[in-house]
Amino acid sequence: MNDENRELRKAGLKVTVPRLKILQLLEESGDRHMSAEDVYRQMLETGDDVSIATVYRVLTQFESAGLITRHNFDSGSAVYEIDRGEHHDHMVNVDTGKVIEFHSPEIEELQRQIVEKHGYELVGHSLVLYVKSKR
Repeated sequence: MNDENRELRKAGLKVTVPRLKILQLLEESGDRHMSAEDVYRQMLETGDDVSIATVYRVLTQFESAGLITRHNFDSGSAVYEIDRGEHHDHMVNVDTGKVIEFHSPEIEELQRQIVEKHGYELVGHSLVLYVKSKR
């Protein structure tokens, strides 16, 4: 049994061809964050017969099952990435829409200190920096 089959079963989802192909596509995308339309176009290019409605439905199921994370950056439509359980933040290039992942222990520590200073406990956060190339 391959890794995608195991991941789907572990998440409580029935193994179907569209689910397997979409999960594999997202896993192979590396650091690239894909929109539902990106997934749909890529599947059509590889000859997979799938509707855009199926892509949206599968992505919603994956998100509910904790397999992927959805991001709504100001630059456009929602994008998805595999949830690997490792926290990271994002930079979005406002000129190109490219999403860059990064992790900064210094930023994480500063956020923790700020939260504690105000008498709270940090339970989660999302940091998005909107950037453009220096020219």
